[in-house]
Amino acid sequence: MKRLWRWLIPLAALPVLALLAYGFRVNPRDIPSPLVGRAAPSFTLQTLDGAPLSLEAHRGKVVVVNFWASWCYPACYEEAPILERNWRAYRDRDVVVLGVDIQDTREAAEKFIRDFGLTFPNARDLKGTVSVDYGVYGVPETFFLDRQGRIRVKHVSAVTDEVFRATVDRLLSEPRTP
Repeated sequence: MKRLWRWLIPLAALPVLALLAYGFRVNPRDIPSPLVGRAAPSFTLQTLDGAPLSLEAHRGKVVVVNFWASWCYPACYEEAPILERNWRAYRDRDVVVLGVDIQDTREAAEKFIRDFGLTFPNARDLKGTVSVDYGVYGVPETFFLDRQGRIRVKHVSAVTDEVFRATVDRLLSEPRTP
């Protein structure tokens, strides 16, 4: 009996070690979102300027929903100027960028927006329901929606000019459907 117990503990550890080994090999960015291809969860928030921000108000446009936080350094700091630059370049082409600030204080969020001169609408997800509905597990995460309001791409980590332009250009090139 003593001999059996001596081998039982190391044997019980084997599945745990195998699971850990698998977990270290998997890149969380490669895990596909079950929301891709589905209608984006609708939301209505209040921007930091006090205006209502409704996803439904932008139906018919390509929408980029970016989840961020002021404490997200360096990734959110790297992508903020990229989002602003592309918002300015594409906003006259029926593209809108919406920022959703999560797990942040109002003061820190306002400072972040001021420091980067962000002009696209930004709202705080005070209850965390929007980020939960989108399955956000970290920041930054960006969702690209087509004109019908379907999530077509989920990008985890800082958005680059190349990712933004390639994705938005592809969505803009798709035929409009009524």
